[in-house]
Amino acid sequence: MPAPRTPSHAARTSSGPSRRRPNRGTNKAASRTPKPSPASELEAALDATLALPIRDDVTFADLGLPKSLTIALNKRGIEAPFAIQTRAIPDVLAGRDVLGRAQTGGGKTLAFGLPMLARLASSGSMRTSKAPRALVLVPTRELATQVADALRPFGEALGLKLACVFGGAPYGRQIEALERGVDLVVATPGRLIDLIERRTCVLSAVEIAVLDEADHMADLGFMPAVTNLLDQTPDDGQRLLFSATLDRGVDKLVRAYLNDPALHAVAPAVAPIDAMDHRVFALSADDKVAVVAEVAARPARTLIFVRTKHGADRLVKQLERTGVAAAAIHGNLKQNQRQRALDAFGAGHPRVLVATDVAARGIHVDDVDLVVHFDPPNDSKDYLHRSGRTARAGATGTALMLVLPEEARAVALLHKGAGVSPVAFDVRPGHAAVQALAASGEAVKIVALPKRSQATPAADGGRPKRKHYESRRPAEPRSGGNSRPTAKSRPAGEAWSAAESRRSGEPRTAEERFVAKARQKSRSKPRHSQAGRSAEQRTA
Repeated sequence: MPAPRTPSHAARTSSGPSRRRPNRGTNKAASRTPKPSPASELEAALDATLALPIRDDVTFADLGLPKSLTIALNKRGIEAPFAIQTRAIPDVLAGRDVLGRAQTGGGKTLAFGLPMLARLASSGSMRTSKAPRALVLVPTRELATQVADALRPFGEALGLKLACVFGGAPYGRQIEALERGVDLVVATPGRLIDLIERRTCVLSAVEIAVLDEADHMADLGFMPAVTNLLDQTPDDGQRLLFSATLDRGVDKLVRAYLNDPALHAVAPAVAPIDAMDHRVFALSADDKVAVVAEVAARPARTLIFVRTKHGADRLVKQLERTGVAAAAIHGNLKQNQRQRALDAFGAGHPRVLVATDVAARGIHVDDVDLVVHFDPPNDSKDYLHRSGRTARAGATGTALMLVLPEEARAVALLHKGAGVSPVAFDVRPGHAAVQALAASGEAVKIVALPKRSQATPAADGGRPKRKHYESRRPAEPRSGGNSRPTAKSRPAGEAWSAAESRRSGEPRTAEERFVAKARQKSRSKPRHSQAGRSAEQRTA
């Protein structure tokens, strides 16, 4: 007797449509092997450049920079180039496209900025209205300001003009700077597109285009705007791209817009910062604010990262209640407020700055030796960028993560992805590890902030605002001997009375001027009174 068919066997032998079974064969192992992606191939090519030797005895003059730039560098105490500068500057001066990857704080701004300015000074093209000759795109307002501040003195040494345009600032001064003509524009993508749509800027004359922090622009969703702007630049122009990683579409950008680029890397894409001490404080939610307040009371600068804007403001208030002065920086603040907070933090008062992730890459303050992750970052990449605000340019620093019990597993995976092995402590307020960190660091020397002069160029490249009492041109004396003396021509303390105004014959008020003008018109017309016409009729 034949065995009964199973339901699955009946379904396979019926005339109805059969479901396709997955191919589980073992003879196609090669098909299961993933092919290397274009991004991984570029990353591998960049990693290969790490083995190239780096000369330690080279100077900026040896790299081919003009003498005016080397003099300006020496005046600012910059004598020896960093590794990324040693490798990238000769290729940029030669006119090649460059793809660079450097550790945060490794000097990549001058790596592309110095040779770019040198090429602009020697190109022979003229500065024209609304048409910059070089463009630097950056993701954030803070980074735009810092790049512009870093390049402006070197541009002035070569006789070049620079403008910085970003959102959150008035349009008027930025438009005025572009209309007067600039050689270089440092811009965020959104504001630059707005200015182009207002027909106050064109990119047809751009000779050199630079993308700084391209991976961060991809994180913020700026890639469509970036490609839109690059499409408006000449196809034969020089293009430089600097990025920490090549994921999220950055590799496609490289292949679409860079022509046979020179590759330069001085740090792996995902690598621990060797000069940094990584620590974890495991604690309860009730002790979190007390512990961070105890640590923040240290004599050195402390940079604290939180997840949200409201969380930043709330933490500042909580710290101030404990006697720790702090300032916040996040996206809800206006640009001048954010800049004032950064300037004050750099000057040493307050010593604590609370920031969100949006501002992480835009913060460049020297001598920050402690970064506190009050809220865990989203991923290992954000952890490295946050922590990269310390241990910059060869210095040492500490990255501290405050971890609640429910966050322990996710934070462990995050540290593993970042390639770091932190030292962990279970702490409460007053713990020995907390006290040791609270006593660490050298005391900050408070520096008086310079007063902004009206003659100082604005950060966005515009002309300084004129005070309401300043005149556009000097006052000229009135013609005639009875002219009313101005305030500058009168002796000090001498008042101009109404009687003197009447004696001079000059109208003193708006009403008097109106009456005087009406009388002058009436005198210039012939008078034909009714009595005069009657006399003429009687004579006739």
